[in-house]
Amino acid sequence: MNYKTKTLVILTPGFAKDESDSTCLPMQQSLIRCMNKMFPHLNIIILAFQYPYVKKIYKWHGNTVISFNGRNRGGLSKLILFQKWNTAIKKNHRENKIDGLLSFWYTECAFAGKRFADKYNVTHYCWMWGQDAKKGNKYVSLARLRSDELIAFSDFMQDEFKKNYGIKPLHVITPGIDINEFSFNNVKKDIDVIAAGSLIPLKQYDVFIQVVAYLKISMPLIKAVLIGGGPEKNRLQDLIESAGLQSNITMTGELSHPDVLQWMQRGKIFLHPSSYEGFGIVCIEALCSGAEVISFVKPMHTKIENWHIATTKEEMILKATEILATSKDEYKSIILYRIEQTVEKMAQLFSF
Repeated sequence: MNYKTKTLVILTPGFAKDESDSTCLPMQQSLIRCMNKMFPHLNIIILAFQYPYVKKIYKWHGNTVISFNGRNRGGLSKLILFQKWNTAIKKNHRENKIDGLLSFWYTECAFAGKRFADKYNVTHYCWMWGQDAKKGNKYVSLARLRSDELIAFSDFMQDEFKKNYGIKPLHVITPGIDINEFSFNNVKKDIDVIAAGSLIPLKQYDVFIQVVAYLKISMPLIKAVLIGGGPEKNRLQDLIESAGLQSNITMTGELSHPDVLQWMQRGKIFLHPSSYEGFGIVCIEALCSGAEVISFVKPMHTKIENWHIATTKEEMILKATEILATSKDEYKSIILYRIEQTVEKMAQLFSF
């Protein structure tokens, strides 16, 4: 049988349902497209456990995707899902000779990947992105991954996992951006404060509203935009109305990734009030868009230019006030990490 030089299987809870689906894990999509470009000999197969909500095999930019339609169901449905996944990966191993497994994140994907990797002596890494490093992750005791099998998304994630589980991930690979997705067309900076993400309690967008409300005292015409959809939408709309900010804050709802980047390039400040974050990819995108970032979580030990860390809401307000009080003719684009750097580090681990 004719094998490609290398076959990498990516295990993920979800993946884009087609090539037009830009909202499902855009950094993951960018990573795979960049792998295709930098390592054309690499055969990539994506196994999507939960989403898309259909069981099928399809092509995505030339890569094979197998979706299992798990829909996050438990009990017997989860056991059946694992059986289907096990049958599929064994079939692919016979046909393609799998050389490596990459699991997103330390969840059921890592558990399944670890079992297969140990049985068939295949290289396996688990890339942790966020909440999988928090306390209470049952898969840590089930999968029992070694330090050298773990990749942290940031220095913060590496420290957090060590603190909670006594194991320090040996590797840190940060997210990167595809600068080709940015226009750099001297877009007018007409939005004072912008935020983007899933509207869930963890993201604390009520703090975003409170910050804008305070800034309005000295800037009555302040313009703010909140991008995203989620279960907190109605509550946040009520808070905006209660604070009398209907003319100051625009809620766009969920947008395509290209549209998010277009909005972001109009922002002066990107506010990220999340209480927990592995590494806010949107923050890296905001820096590239020429915005200054203010967040509660510090992702890396080293200081990042134009990324300000606040410990309280009051500090967030003070820093935002200071930035907006400074008149600027130009806004500096900070390209922190390129997606090519992320792929290169991953390639070194797997020896593509």
